[in-house]
Amino acid sequence: MGVNSIFDKSETAFPAKKNCLFLSHCAISPMQRHAKEAAQGFLDAMAEGGISELPPFFNLLPKFHQKFAQLLKTDVTNISSVHNTAEGMCLIANGYPFQPGDEVVSYVHEFPSNHYPWRLQEKRGVQLVLLEDSDPLQNFADVGSPRGWSMEELERKVTAKTRIIALSHVQFTSGYAADLKQLGIFCKERNIDLVIDGAQSVGCLPLYPEEYNVSAVAVSCWKWLMGPFGTGLLYTSADFRDKIELTMVGSSSMQQGLEYLDHTWNPHTDGRKFEYSTLSWEHLAAMIGLLDGVFLRYSMDDIFREVLRLQDVFLQYLDPHLFRPLLFPDINRSGILVIIPECNPGELVERLKKHAVVLTQRSEYIRIAPHFYLSDEDVKRAAEYLNMEAATK
Repeated sequence: MGVNSIFDKSETAFPAKKNCLFLSHCAISPMQRHAKEAAQGFLDAMAEGGISELPPFFNLLPKFHQKFAQLLKTDVTNISSVHNTAEGMCLIANGYPFQPGDEVVSYVHEFPSNHYPWRLQEKRGVQLVLLEDSDPLQNFADVGSPRGWSMEELERKVTAKTRIIALSHVQFTSGYAADLKQLGIFCKERNIDLVIDGAQSVGCLPLYPEEYNVSAVAVSCWKWLMGPFGTGLLYTSADFRDKIELTMVGSSSMQQGLEYLDHTWNPHTDGRKFEYSTLSWEHLAAMIGLLDGVFLRYSMDDIFREVLRLQDVFLQYLDPHLFRPLLFPDINRSGILVIIPECNPGELVERLKKHAVVLTQRSEYIRIAPHFYLSDEDVKRAAEYLNMEAATK
């Protein structure tokens, strides 16, 4: 597979390239230029006149809905702006019509944003059933850090009381990606709601919830989407949304909008149902700039293919005597490639900072998470720095 020339990989578009070799898009990514410029335009208007300068920006929220709907291949009515994954998950979990004895199936090593909202439901009599860690290829039995979960165990643990399966599309520690097609079919056959944490996939992997019978997706936008810190996205299907009771309300929840003295209980029934109060408008502007300038300019399939290709180039130059990559079947690959060094991973990550290589460590893993805008030379250079520092005694 050759270099994909359709992408703008310039320092102009991605200013962080001037300062560092950023391989940690699974953490907090550098904001892309279009996002920064769009946010700055709104902030300038706020500084210059407040409400008097804002009318040109009054369409930001509808545009946010429309463009994210295009990215996820859904209708605008299914999109909500939230602040982060945890807020989206809490709005869903707290409003879901659980009955005592109902069950939620999840994974023992989920990110906290997709764990604690379900734990909170235990006081309502809900049981959280956790899948154990599993090695899909059965060749990393000696690895103590999280790897993945198995569909076989999920099938065994699902019962007639299971209402929700809540899993990350991509596991933040290991990079293990769920087969959403298989999961969606399984849930549809059993009338189970599939709720997905998309923080480690949207912006890198294609995720089209309606194709996979996904009821809800919550996303933090500062990872693979390269947006502002504190911006999130929530997708809910219409049938699923109808089940959810409101647990957070404010002026924006109601259809009468700016008629603040009209206290009629008349909440929105589309995605605006969950947008209960004032949002960060500069963040909305930033995400619209990003979607127009990057993620609606290229196809998600092309972006994902390029990320995997860059990972493969990286592996070609990584010394197998110094590092052990955790490799999954193709269906379970993601934007996160984890490697296990022979030396101390934390110390190695620190030493790489002198070369301006940005990586993150999780347990015994170093996470390699390049985005599409990096070049072959970038990832080759990163591998060579890793080899050099790992070999240093």
